[in-house]
Amino acid sequence: MALRGTGADTRGTGTDTRGTGAAPRDTGTAPRGTRTAPQDAGTALARPEEPSAWPEEPSARPEAPFAVRHTGPLRIVRLANFVTPSSGGLRTALHELGRGYRAAGHEPVLIVPGERASVADTEQGLVVTVPGPELPGTGGYRVLADRRRVTRLLERLAPDRLEVSDRTTLRWTGAWARRARVPAAMVSHEAADAVMRTWGLPPRLARRTADSLNSRTAHAYARVVCTTEWAEREFVRIGASNVVRAPLGVDLRDRHPGLRDAWLRAAHAREGDALLLLCSRLSVEKQPGRALDALEELRARGVRAVLVVAGDGPLRPRLEQRAGERRLPVTFLGHVAERAALGALQATADVCLAPGPCETFGLAALEALACGTPVVASASSALPEIVGGAGAVAADTADAFADAVQAVLDRPERDRRQAARARAEGFGWDTAVTAFLAAHDTGAQQALGAVALPGHGGGG
Repeated sequence: MALRGTGADTRGTGTDTRGTGAAPRDTGTAPRGTRTAPQDAGTALARPEEPSAWPEEPSARPEAPFAVRHTGPLRIVRLANFVTPSSGGLRTALHELGRGYRAAGHEPVLIVPGERASVADTEQGLVVTVPGPELPGTGGYRVLADRRRVTRLLERLAPDRLEVSDRTTLRWTGAWARRARVPAAMVSHEAADAVMRTWGLPPRLARRTADSLNSRTAHAYARVVCTTEWAEREFVRIGASNVVRAPLGVDLRDRHPGLRDAWLRAAHAREGDALLLLCSRLSVEKQPGRALDALEELRARGVRAVLVVAGDGPLRPRLEQRAGERRLPVTFLGHVAERAALGALQATADVCLAPGPCETFGLAALEALACGTPVVASASSALPEIVGGAGAVAADTADAFADAVQAVLDRPERDRRQAARARAEGFGWDTAVTAFLAAHDTGAQQALGAVALPGHGGGG
């Protein structure tokens, strides 16, 4: 993708894929259809470590006329917080969607917070890292806190579409998009009321607070994208009519039963042991302690089971202490950075546990299914939609999870593993990318003129 205003092409093609041949503008006030960008935009991107390279005031967009592009390559600028090198599902989703957008001929740009500024051209498109503060107690998560800097960057990128993966600290970008005449979508990656309940809020208060938050979110964006019917419910409850559904997916070539590794199994479990796996961030909303409680209950019933935990987070020290005090056979691997190694774990386990009660999709669980490993998931989450009959769901108690694990293990191994893989084959990333692009393109003209869009709840 060519950096606007410089003629530099970071993709090595020597051309600007946006395809107009327009010279960089001097005024910063050309209509959107001219496909140009404010002067010095490329300089600012190429040298993000020098804020002095950015003008003090962003160039203003024209009030009228303007044109919304529906055909040809679209520059889809994506904003996300809470993404780190050790992130799980959100990081994977951003990467795969960006790669899909690029393969479809569009120009994805991802803006994320980090320790220092950088720009990288990757297979998912341009990734721009903006310095952001680290949130205490989150295990390294950062946020895009400098609104002025992000605003200037958005002005220079001049997106055709905006996609935001944070409904709280980045909700202000919905107002920016409306002023800039850019169709914008917010992707709901968590259920607000469910998260608040895991924080200890009483159910009624959590629901009222979530309804207020979701109402503001629905009014801020042209579209709200939900990945499951379960995630959509909290917006249906408040009467939002601009909600569309688009599933996430799994790389079926990268995750498959052939990754099963007898040596790896022998390293973690003895002959006759049931090997349980938890792939999760170790934080309150994921409820990782329930996996340990289920393991303890299984062993109390005489089931020879061991647990491997792939993931890190602020609860890890407490969980390690609990496992030690209860003499539970738990191996904490921390973050497993290499995807092949994580895939081997997912394919080698007998059962993957997904105890998080507020999961809106569950990418790690879907990856396990693709590897032929059945999943036991929280009945309170969206995962029953994903797992189907390729595993089991359980109430949020140790007893219920132990019952579900035993029920899965009682099935013939070949049958349960074939069912898991067959279920995952309905969730390819191609389907997800098509659905997300449809969410961006459909009704874009109406989206600029009204908050509430028709067509609520369309399947993606």
